[in-house]
Amino acid sequence: MQRLLCWIIACLPTGSWAEVDHIDIARFSQGDLNGWQSKVFVGETVYSLKNDGSRTALHANSSAAASGLYRKISIDLVKTPILNWVWKVDNILKGNDERARAGDDYPARIYVVFSGGLAFWRTRAINYVWSNQQPIGSNWFSAFTSNAGMIAVESGADRIGHWIGERRDVLADYRQLFGEEPGLVDAVAIMTDTDNTGAAATAWYGDIWFTKE
Repeated sequence: MQRLLCWIIACLPTGSWAEVDHIDIARFSQGDLNGWQSKVFVGETVYSLKNDGSRTALHANSSAAASGLYRKISIDLVKTPILNWVWKVDNILKGNDERARAGDDYPARIYVVFSGGLAFWRTRAINYVWSNQQPIGSNWFSAFTSNAGMIAVESGADRIGHWIGERRDVLADYRQLFGEEPGLVDAVAIMTDTDNTGAAATAWYGDIWFTKE
């Protein structure tokens, strides 16, 4: 996870799709991968646009692999603090301790990345994850770095195979995790990763966007 975070920041500066109260990050339902870039670390999670029978979305297939997609984009959370997205997983990982390095894998996660600018050591990220066992709403710091906060948005197998719509107040989450005000969002990333556990997972990512409320 820390590797993807460092790679994204190394690729800044950013650009944006701009409307006042609504900013599109991903329009996968429209078959649009414009602006998304990939980075492979261990093996390769295969990302491809597919139709699951109800909608077009980004399908992720990972087997003992870690690679992600990211989009550089500048977001002012004072103006548009709410992150919206839809996703589903076909399975969860079982038995891994997600708070330990050996268990830091998730069938689906979305990163919101904040650059520290010249103070690169202050680069931070919020990871919204589908956990195997952490309670929904719980948060912790990554076993790899205290600059990455994890929030369990979904947990367990009860909603496997169902499209779930999510909304998070990123501004409030940042304040809670790091105890200070954030700068601009610099990038958004997704990753289905199983390299630490050596397991396999498949997931689907729908559209992603920021809104005022």
